[in-house]
Amino acid sequence: MELWIPITIAAAFMQNLRSMLQKHLKDRLSTGGATYARFIYAWPFAVIYVLVLGQMPEFEMPVLNSTFGMYAVIGGTTQMMATALLVYLFSFRNFAVGTTFSKTETVQTAIFGAVILADPLSTPAILAILISLAGVVALSSAHSGLGLGRLVFAWTERTALIGLASGACFGVSAVSYRAASLSLGGDGFLIQAAFTLAWVLGFQTLAMGIYLLIREPGEFARVLGSWKVASWVGVAGMLGSVGWFTAMTIQNAAYVRALGQVELVFTFVAAHVFFRERTTRMEFAGIVLVVAGILVLLLG
Repeated sequence: MELWIPITIAAAFMQNLRSMLQKHLKDRLSTGGATYARFIYAWPFAVIYVLVLGQMPEFEMPVLNSTFGMYAVIGGTTQMMATALLVYLFSFRNFAVGTTFSKTETVQTAIFGAVILADPLSTPAILAILISLAGVVALSSAHSGLGLGRLVFAWTERTALIGLASGACFGVSAVSYRAASLSLGGDGFLIQAAFTLAWVLGFQTLAMGIYLLIREPGEFARVLGSWKVASWVGVAGMLGSVGWFTAMTIQNAAYVRALGQVELVFTFVAAHVFFRERTTRMEFAGIVLVVAGILVLLLG
């Protein structure tokens, strides 16, 4: 088994855990505050991680360069933009259409990867991405109550375009992180990924911290006051990000994001086993398609 596969699965699991922990913060923080918590509390752990790796004889601390700085800023900015667009969607009555279209992230990641980095895509990988996309759309349709026919004719709606823009930003972000890591050179993919993560989280912590101080001045103090829960969000978020960044340094970002959809399977199993939620036919079909897409990707 290629190394990026278990790393990606672990990253998806940690992201699922981080999302569950963040829900507890929503009772005491705004959306901006809960989002900021994942940055400010993850950053110190990311810095410690890269410093520890840098002390090991098999790793050499990378040197900053302009290409790295450009891609790190682009990646960090577009990730924040993507998240902001998703949050903005919830102000619309038909936000479900937009959130469904944001799920085109994996397809857009493949396109941006091919354009920016000339990352090749095999025929099985393209097929796997499309199968998984169909599964994700089916799941979104089942959760929102939207019919598939409604989605086919909704792509020109404002919410759909915002969703597509969000997916595009996530795609650019993933490819930019891979580009930033690769620009550092060397053979130590672990420290390349760790170095990139530390700098990106630092940039995001600074940028969003300034935003909160200007737009929600009291929220910054509430984030700091919620450290007992927020610090665990930071730990889970950092571990998940280490997985994503490492996997995307090793492998094509589109492959990583496609396999990362196993997170939906984790959520589905938790809802079914622990919360005894009933499964509709559409949800079951969606999960089957997502799993089928992942299997085609891994076996192709």
